[in-house]
Amino acid sequence: MPTGQALLYFIYVLAAASVILAGEALYLSLAKRRSRVSVINHRLRRLADDVPAEQALQGLLRERGLTDAGDFLFRLVGLNRLYTQSGITGNPLSFAAMFVMAGLAMAFLFFLVLRFSAFSSFLILVAVGSVLPLLFLRRARNKRIQKFARQLPDALDMIVRSLRAGHPASVAISLVAREMPDPLGTEFGIVSDEITFGLSIEQAARKLSQRVGFEGLHLLSISLSIQAKTGGNLTEILSNLSSVLRERQKLRLKIKALSSEGRMSAWIISLFPLVMFGILMVVAPSYYGEVWNSPLIVPVFLTFGLWALMGDFIMYRMVNFDF
Repeated sequence: MPTGQALLYFIYVLAAASVILAGEALYLSLAKRRSRVSVINHRLRRLADDVPAEQALQGLLRERGLTDAGDFLFRLVGLNRLYTQSGITGNPLSFAAMFVMAGLAMAFLFFLVLRFSAFSSFLILVAVGSVLPLLFLRRARNKRIQKFARQLPDALDMIVRSLRAGHPASVAISLVAREMPDPLGTEFGIVSDEITFGLSIEQAARKLSQRVGFEGLHLLSISLSIQAKTGGNLTEILSNLSSVLRERQKLRLKIKALSSEGRMSAWIISLFPLVMFGILMVVAPSYYGEVWNSPLIVPVFLTFGLWALMGDFIMYRMVNFDF
């Protein structure tokens, strides 16, 4: 066989081996990533990285804006509590800085490019830099609490079954931490770790209630505290609490279904003027003529805008029920 042909075959073999090895490396990488993604909650993913349990617990607390002991990190406890209960992970200062920078960018854009007044640009900065993150955090907290409310009865039933099987309460809680997805799985995992590192069950449940902000957890904390001080059948207490939470969830869903028509009407009535204004500005920009140059346009728009917001707030209160 000529030397050139043998060299060509050798190159072919090397190319085929390279493709096979690259495919194997890609498969192993995807398999490892899939096994990591298949882990049921965030805490277990941290533990899957071979991180010691104490460091994993401290990391979970710090990324929620808490100290290593689980206490609030900032003196502004209300804002700290809102950030923690929203479930957003990461540095709280980075989260705030992101919105402040976005507010500054939008304020400069409106002031320099669109020729807005300095006062209007400042209002945009305040809205984007302070009001918008608060609304974002409140919405994230409410969605997280709703998801937690759906998961908690199942978690309590799991604890009850484990207790009836003869397991201690700490083992039952760790079982929930392994078997339940987020947000409940990670939160109960933090409770399990805190119990392991020295807190009592009622203290860990109290901290859990503060981190989540769900009233059902407040009831759980009170039940555990009373049971620890006066005794009683913990299995029966948790079983009754699970039944109460399920019935409250059914009632909440029933009220939401009955008020759905009113909520949809409120959305349509609130958005209709804005949609019509946008359509007119696109189809017939000169429809309003010289009215934009009138000195009364800003006070009129502010007055009717505040009036519309008041009406939206009244409609919101009429179709949302606290119970």
